[in-house]
Amino acid sequence: MRKTATTLADGRELLYFDDTEPYASGGATRELRDHRALPPTVVTSTMRQDVLTGEWITLASHRNSRTFLPSTADCPLCPTGPGGPATEIPAADYDVAVFENRFPSFARSAPDPATEHVDGEGIWSQRAAAGRCEVVCFTSDHDRGFAELSAARVRTVLAALVDRTRELSALPGITQVYCFENRGEEIGVTLGHPHGQIYAYPALPPRTEALLRQSRAHHARTGRVLLRDVLDAERRAGRRMVLEGRHWSGYVPAAARWPVELHVAPHRDVADLTELSDAELDELAAVYRDVLSRLDRFFDGVTALPYVAGWHQAPIGVGRELGRLHLQVFSPMRAPHRMKYLAGSESGMGAWISDATPEAITARLREVAPGGTGS
Repeated sequence: MRKTATTLADGRELLYFDDTEPYASGGATRELRDHRALPPTVVTSTMRQDVLTGEWITLASHRNSRTFLPSTADCPLCPTGPGGPATEIPAADYDVAVFENRFPSFARSAPDPATEHVDGEGIWSQRAAAGRCEVVCFTSDHDRGFAELSAARVRTVLAALVDRTRELSALPGITQVYCFENRGEEIGVTLGHPHGQIYAYPALPPRTEALLRQSRAHHARTGRVLLRDVLDAERRAGRRMVLEGRHWSGYVPAAARWPVELHVAPHRDVADLTELSDAELDELAAVYRDVLSRLDRFFDGVTALPYVAGWHQAPIGVGRELGRLHLQVFSPMRAPHRMKYLAGSESGMGAWISDATPEAITARLREVAPGGTGS
């Protein structure tokens, strides 16, 4: 694999990760010049702390003008073809490409608020949303989903995520790096091209804060790491195990909240993607495709299952020793074309009510394994 760095017309960084010849060996290079007349990216994001929960809320009103469900002909993530519209990727073709989001929630250029507190009232703290958001294009093929990629291409995507996790984790003020894919308009996807995103957060997200609270309490009681004990307990129980390999296991968590949910975790304790060995990454490329292909068959092909697939990585700095890498894949679709909406109890009170048992989810995910009885 070969990594090539360049910049787009407005100064944003663009990275190519090539795994095909003649580019992988350097025998040829991609067209790197972006000829568009782009105005500078203006980021207005700030963060305000919700005094009632302690959570940081990001205000990013400039994202309201982002591209929304363009036609395939106008897709900004496709290659810039001859005679076609100029896109975010100024090359006639590419393998994997990563670039800074033009409509980021977090950016290094995010302005500092005029004051430390909203309206000068000490009860409401505010700060700059000074992180970074990147887009990861898995393939130049607009119609090829992640599960349809070759194992070699998935391996390249993983190499790109490793590279970006390493680079973004080294930026000043970053607390955690989250790599994820949203699939399906039901999830809120605004671009149909197969792609993911990477968020480098300037403050720990609420889920990570909650995990650290639980992990600290567990460690104080037992001296052990909570996520390690969860994996070991699921493997011992076996009832919710979906797959087991030499380096990775996949299971439905005992308290799964989504209609479809699966966690994939390494057998070895690692903090983030950068700590995985080549052998672990090689097996993960196959496991990743396996997991996502099961989602495609979950409803017997009646409809494509919308999902979020996100890598939970250990925090950077405080609490890192309590974190442990794992993938969470979930879908809010409870039946074909029927979504679970987060209504009064979930949205208003955060009191979750599940529409399926973890054991039933497990049974279906086993049934639709490659070579299984599912369609």
